[in-house]
Amino acid sequence: METFTIMSNEIEGRIDPHFYRPSFIRFYQQLEKTSFEIKTIGEIAEKVTSGATPKSKGDAYTSKDEGIPFIRSGDISEDKNINFDDVLYIKPEIHNKLLKGSKLKRGDVLIAIVGATIGQVSIYDYDREANINQAIALVRLKQGINPEYVKAFLLSSLGQKQLDRIKRPVARANINLDEIRSIKIIFPSLEIQNKVVSLMQRAYEEQKNKEKKISEFFDSINDYVLSELGIKLPELKDKMTFVVYADDVKGKRIDAYYYQPKFKEIEKAIEKGKFGITKGKEVFEKIESGKGISPEEKIEGGIPYIEVNHLTKIGIKETNIFVSPKSKPKLAEKEDILTGRVGSIGTFVIFNEDKKMAFSDNILRIKVKESLNKDYLVFVLNSSIITYQIDRSKKGSLQDVINQKTLENLKIPLPPIEIQNKIAEEVKRRMEKAEQLQKEAKEELEKAKAEVERMILG
Repeated sequence: METFTIMSNEIEGRIDPHFYRPSFIRFYQQLEKTSFEIKTIGEIAEKVTSGATPKSKGDAYTSKDEGIPFIRSGDISEDKNINFDDVLYIKPEIHNKLLKGSKLKRGDVLIAIVGATIGQVSIYDYDREANINQAIALVRLKQGINPEYVKAFLLSSLGQKQLDRIKRPVARANINLDEIRSIKIIFPSLEIQNKVVSLMQRAYEEQKNKEKKISEFFDSINDYVLSELGIKLPELKDKMTFVVYADDVKGKRIDAYYYQPKFKEIEKAIEKGKFGITKGKEVFEKIESGKGISPEEKIEGGIPYIEVNHLTKIGIKETNIFVSPKSKPKLAEKEDILTGRVGSIGTFVIFNEDKKMAFSDNILRIKVKESLNKDYLVFVLNSSIITYQIDRSKKGSLQDVINQKTLENLKIPLPPIEIQNKIAEEVKRRMEKAEQLQKEAKEELEKAKAEVERMILG
């Protein structure tokens, strides 16, 4: 509990106590002591706006081939990398009419202003047309203002502290556009601004180098696992034309991609392996999805709540979403295997956290038979032979979707337990190196941000 006094003449339009916490007041007092020029975002921007969200599953949406990328707050990151395979797509007429005011241009600063990713900052670094939803603020800067410097400032504690102050600590945290315009940016000399930008670009480049090494580790793990299983995949390519006979389609899927010849080649390669193939339904004891929660059920200090974007091959990312125990969420238990059923699917994680965590309805929880090595199973499920099978089965016009049946029909190589144990131990050893690289990348980026703050404050 925190107790403090605010005089009536100090009220600035907000009446929530969070906005007036003494730590924020002291921060702004320190900010104002800088010898450099201070300007608000409203003063340096030619445009500050946000998008809108057409009705979920409505006719505003379309396929990737026919639509315009529709960027949501969960799609942006500070490294400016957007995965266009995961975003939704809207029809061109929606982009050009209903949402014409929020069309993106290269160099636009994007700020997440609603929900779990609130405070995330990125720059739209692409020439392709795109649009945004209402959870993102678009800041288009005036000529002569370097968006990379503004982004670096906003990602430093000098920017994040302001974003933390102005967000409303309600069930679904949010910031309005007037509050975005009020954010103060310190502008040191152009020389210092350029040094800040250069420092952060080097830090992101180093992070990319480490991510590349982590990806190489995963490739080596995949190659090792397949080698131990005696599985050799041929060179696989999609074919533009191929023949499928009516008997092969009867009672099955009718989309062409499902019948790509490469999937038959993969099945043959798996069957030629050293060990027998077991269907998922014989390996998994239980498969169930989690529970979705409403904004009102999100609270501070409740049970940590994980969504699909928190699942990575290295583990579960830290979440800033918490749910009330009164909502009776589904809780993950030790050695549960979690995977996404919507969006970014195909990543499997074993739950080994010491604390209770709830999981969303977009996550599938898998309970595995006790006689199996859970680590081995996760490593195989993350291998290319399973990724291809999921790629074949996933379905959904707007987002990729898998279900319980998809997992039950997976063909999984299952060697004797001693072989499972051997593979698991070797892969865990290699995973430790990937985890160390990830830790180093995070620490180096935080160090760069701290240096940025020091340079800006002089």
